[in-house]
Amino acid sequence: MQRTHHTRNPQGNGTFLADSVYIVEDDATLATELSRLLELAGFEARRCESFPTAAADALAAEAVCVVLDLNLPGVDGLQVCRDIRAASSVPIIVLTSSEREFDEVMAMNLGADDYVVKPYRPAVLIARIQAHVRRSGASAAAVQVEHGGVRLDVGTGNVSFGGRQAQLTRNEQRILQMLMSAPGTVISRQEIMCDLWESDAFVDDNTLTVNVNRLRKTLGSIGVPDAFLQTRRGVGYLVP
Repeated sequence: MQRTHHTRNPQGNGTFLADSVYIVEDDATLATELSRLLELAGFEARRCESFPTAAADALAAEAVCVVLDLNLPGVDGLQVCRDIRAASSVPIIVLTSSEREFDEVMAMNLGADDYVVKPYRPAVLIARIQAHVRRSGASAAAVQVEHGGVRLDVGTGNVSFGGRQAQLTRNEQRILQMLMSAPGTVISRQEIMCDLWESDAFVDDNTLTVNVNRLRKTLGSIGVPDAFLQTRRGVGYLVP
């Protein structure tokens, strides 16, 4: 079970509260169940009350993670994902009944960090939330990695090349950091999946492919040559 993290109460009264996870879910029963699970894991669970303003409310909550359903009344869940990611690097875990590959690809391309299909396994979902929160805190350290003219600022998630720069999602950043930290070494898909999600047992193999393809697209947008990130079919990836 996760050790409770604490942040100072914004009211300034000296009390401390557990880190909060923001839940955007219109199924009241499921939201209540998830709230209880999160509280047992040491988090404060906060629930969205107005779905048309879900993105703004999630950002205002300053949560350490957002759990987002895609099928919401009166609003497009994918747009909510896009709006949150445009303004924040907070981990976003999509929790949905949709098993369509299109929805998963779209969610990941719009900045989601993880995709979980209902019905979910409570222990696995909590483990994923904990993993993303831990990584989010760890990535706050100011670390820079440079190779082949590409510079990655781990603290900000910014990648630059030839005077141009782009912002990476948390998963893109972690994948690139792993590869750039061991140039010339093939990092297996299993290693990357275990690093991102602490296991490869419950992760759709396509999820990693989506993340890598999105990383390639981002690197290409700032002029990084295609050969910078290479695939070894059936094995993994490397930065030569």
